Amino acid sequence: MDKREVILEFRRIGNAVKVTAVDAQTLVEISLVGPATSSKASLRTAALRKLDYVLKRRAGAGQSRK
Repeated sequence: MDKREVILEFRRIGNAVKVTAVDAQTLVEISLVGPATSSKASLRTAALRKLDYVLKRRAGAGQSRK
């Protein structure tokens, strides 16, 4: 992922953790849920990868609609 500002929120819900990531530039938001036993670093990595995937997919979709 490029150097961009991302806002991350970790919220524990029972045996799970909901992670929300928002790209500050585009305001694209993703969420994922992982086990509460996962490390914060692994949940952060997964969220950033998903956000990167969504941003690339949206960029590609915009180009194919010419």
